[in-house]
Order: sequence, then structure tokens, then C-alpha cells
Amino acid sequence: MVAAPRKGSKDAAHIDEHLEELTRLVDTAGAEVVGRLSQQVAAPSPATLIGEGKVEELAQQVAESGATLVIFDEELSPAQGANLERELKVRVMDRPEVILDIFSTRARSHEAKLQVELAQLEYLLPRLTRMWTHLSRIRGGIGLRGPGETQLETDRRIIRRRIQALKGKLQDVERHRENMRAGRDPMLSIALVGYTNAGKSSILRSLTGQHEIVVEDRLFATLDTLTREVDLGESVRARVSDTVGFIRKLPHHLVASFRATLEEARGADVLLHVVDASHADWEGQMRVVDKVLAELNLADRPTIPVFNKIDLVPDPVALSARVRELYPTAVTATTMRTDGLAGLRSRLRELDRRGRPTVRIRLPAAEGARLAALYREGEVMSREQDGTDTALTVRLDPWQVERLRRDGIVVEELRTERRVRQVGRGA
Repeated sequence: MVAAPRKGSKDAAHIDEHLEELTRLVDTAGAEVVGRLSQQVAAPSPATLIGEGKVEELAQQVAESGATLVIFDEELSPAQGANLERELKVRVMDRPEVILDIFSTRARSHEAKLQVELAQLEYLLPRLTRMWTHLSRIRGGIGLRGPGETQLETDRRIIRRRIQALKGKLQDVERHRENMRAGRDPMLSIALVGYTNAGKSSILRSLTGQHEIVVEDRLFATLDTLTREVDLGESVRARVSDTVGFIRKLPHHLVASFRATLEEARGADVLLHVVDASHADWEGQMRVVDKVLAELNLADRPTIPVFNKIDLVPDPVALSARVRELYPTAVTATTMRTDGLAGLRSRLRELDRRGRPTVRIRLPAAEGARLAALYREGEVMSREQDGTDTALTVRLDPWQVERLRRDGIVVEELRTERRVRQVGRGA
């Protein structure tokens, strides 16, 4: 593995940490790391990214270790990749290519496979020349064009057509998702976002109690958006969606192709930004997630930071104090204790109440079934008996209020609190 950050950059100060993350990516992809090399470059070499001396040192390490693959933490241009493969005599990949490879092996649903294939083809298209070096294009020229050039142009046309077809299919998927969302029962909608392996799937499994939800201590364990209805207590239910995790230097092709999946986050009332509180650079990971959310035009969404894995923090009191200072409305959580999500549940119930108008309803004695439904679906705050009628003060969803009015029930709206969508960033 090779790291070559710009000298004086933020990446240069975290070389070891970034190589450690790349090690985990390589492990997830199914390879074994046999050596590391790093160089802080003042100006990246257009030909090989790193300097000539480092290329020679890298070639020596490859020969001595018997490595069959070299992976760069930085993105390589097509020319840099081709030149390095020629010098090193082994396959060369960059970080985005490794991430794409992981996604291709872990994609399960039809939609995820379409998205990954689109990202791979868009990554591959400018690099096709490198794939055809074995056909030797040096015979090119008028009347002497080699088979590689003809096949290269043919492949480019095939790939461009396939890219257009995949984009069309993903647009169909997006329309299908919109129709599904339109047909759902109205309730508080929540999307889990965050750095990969921050514990989003663990939180969803703990909230639902559904142990079949896959949870792994690996990068990118979840690629497909998974949505479940959750009982938050006190007659409050919410719809929670687990989304694909983000990572530093996430390939922009991949971000673009996963827009359809992340539409669940776009349509959510609130985002839960799950943070691995036990990670040494959790602040850096938060910045990465914020950057990707901005690329997806989700930066303005109401967001609650959820500092997960608080049980693994050496000094949770000190961390909580720092979190309160930076994010006054953040929530700490752990899925390793039975009460570890109590604070999160309470905050979500509070958000749900903000979107529910408080109304006063008078029901005749014969409306026993409707009275039971109000207790079941709403939050009854007071109840008075007036002769044979029952007067209730209750919090309900707006759609429930409209249903009562359509049924001829007199509803007096007492107070409308702020909608969830008006909650500020980090609130």
C-alpha cells in the first residue's frame, strides 16, 4: 500500500491512520497487506504521482515481498496507473477502485448492482487504454492500425451505451421509490447517515428488535437502503431508513450513482448523523460526511448528531462535555446496553410532538371505538366527561385531524408547534 499526500496538507498529518483505514478496505476486499510505503509530495508527478526514487524503492519492495498488487491511497490518473504498472510489473489500483471492487462484491439487490455497475463503467471508461496495452498499439498509423485501436473504440461505444441504459433504469427505480413513498402512511420519517462502520445498522436493529438485520464490524456492511417502522414508545411510531455509509475519498461516480438510494434521506423529516465516538478522528469523519451530504444537496436537512459506541470511549464524561460544547443538542448512544438508546428515543418522540397539533375533540358516548383509536394513535393529554359526551385534549398527526373532520367530528385546534422540518441544523 502506498500513501502520497501533498506536503503540508491535512492528509499528510494522518498518513498512518489513513493507511490503517486502507488496510481495512483491503481486508474487506479479500487481500493481504505485505508492506507499506509513504511519501509526502510537494507536487505530484504527472507520470507516476510519486518521485522516481520512490518508484524504484517501491519496485524493490514489491520484488522482495512477492506482492502481486500495489494499491495507492490517492486517486491515480489513467496515465499514472499505466506508467506505474509498466515500472512495477504488477497490477496497480487506487483507493476508489478498491472501494468500487468492495461494492461490486457486496451488492445484493438489483438496484445496488445497477448503481455499482454504473459507477464502475464511468470509472473504467477513461482507463480503457490501459486495459488494452497487451494488444500493442504501436503498429498504429494510416493503413497500419492495430487490432487494439479498433477494439478500444468498439468497447468505448459499448460502455457508453450501457451507461445510458443503466441511467435510464435507475431513473425508473427513482420513480418507483417516489410512488412507494407517496403510498406510505404519514409518520415521522428518519434517515440514518454517517461514516461507514459507525454503527447505523446496529442502531436500526436495536430500535426495531429485528435480529435478522445484518450487522458486521466491517466497512460497507450495508449497501442497500433498509426501511423499518419503529415503536418509539408513548404511542409514537416512526419510519427509520438505514443508508449506505460514507468514507474518505469516496469515488464521485459512486456518490452520483447512489443518488436514488439516498433519496430516502432527501425525503426524511430528520437525519440522524451517527458518529463512532470511539474513533480517534471522529471529528474528521464528521467533516467527510458533511461534505458528501453537501454534494447530495442534503446539507440543509434537519440533523441530530448521534454519538454511538459511547461504551467504548475511555473517558465518556470528558467526551460528553466536549460534544455538548460543539453540538449542544447531540445525543449519546450505545447498542450494548438495554437502555443505551433511551435518550435517542426520547429526542425522537419530542420531534414527533413538535409536528403534531394539539386539538380538543368532543365524542358522543357511542363513539367508543373512535375513543380507543385516539388513545392508540394519539397522545391523550386530558379527558373530561360532560354528560354523555367525552371531551379530549389530544396530540394527533395532521392527517388524523383531517380524517376526523371528514367524518364530521368537531375538532378545535388549540396550538400548533413548530414542524420538524423547521428544526435547525444539529437541533
